[in-house]
Formats: sequence, structure tokens, C-alpha cells
Amino acid sequence: MNKPYLIFTQKKNSFSVYIKNLEKLDVNQIIELQNFVTLRNGIFDFDTYTFTVQKKLKFDNFILLLEHLNIDAKCEENIIIPQNQPRIGFGQYKGMQYNELADSYLLWLKVNYRGSDREIIDKELKKRNL
Repeated sequence: MNKPYLIFTQKKNSFSVYIKNLEKLDVNQIIELQNFVTLRNGIFDFDTYTFTVQKKLKFDNFILLLEHLNIDAKCEENIIIPQNQPRIGFGQYKGMQYNELADSYLLWLKVNYRGSDREIIDKELKKRNL
């Protein structure tokens, strides 16, 4: 049986995890991961093999949490090097760089935002393959 291969990315106020081998997991493993996300009020996007949870969590704590829950997975950390990028100028994430926003919020902006930063949002969505 394949182990889930999880690539963890810490963001400013959230974390996201890409499941590199989702298509190779059995149904019970997928349900276990989905329950993990649901219990934390996260969003599981099966189109991108990614889940996002709006909680600040470090990689080491993520590993400990998986061990505590007896989720057997291989994990890797994706470290984002901050860049001097445009910052969001509105809403609860005002002042954050667009590359720091959670995937779920970017997807919400994709549907609901029509302002002057639309091109920046579209570029970030494309960069993340969302």
C-alpha cells in the first residue's frame, strides 16, 4: 500500500498541502485525509490534489499532528522565499502579499473580485495551477 506523499507549504496565516500521489492512494486513505481537513474547517480541492487549512502551523508541528493521529505519510516541506510583490489593499488580508494568500481565498477572488488587481490575481492563480 502506498503512503500519502504530502508537500507542506506554510503561509502567513494558513498552510496548504499538496498530495503528490493522490491517485495512487486507496479510498480509506483518501477518506482519512479528507476527515483530517474537514475537522480543521479546511478546504480539500480534488482538482489540484491540495488542501488548505486557515490556521498557522509549522512543518514540525504538522508532522507531530500526523503522528498523533496515526496517519502514516511521507512529508516534505516546500519553503517559500518571500519576494517583494504587490500587496492586497482591501479586506481581512490587507497588507499581505498575493503570494502569501491561501489557495482557497485566491479561488474566492477568482470568482468574486473585479477590481484593479485582477491581473495580479490571475497571474498568481496561474502560477499555482489553480
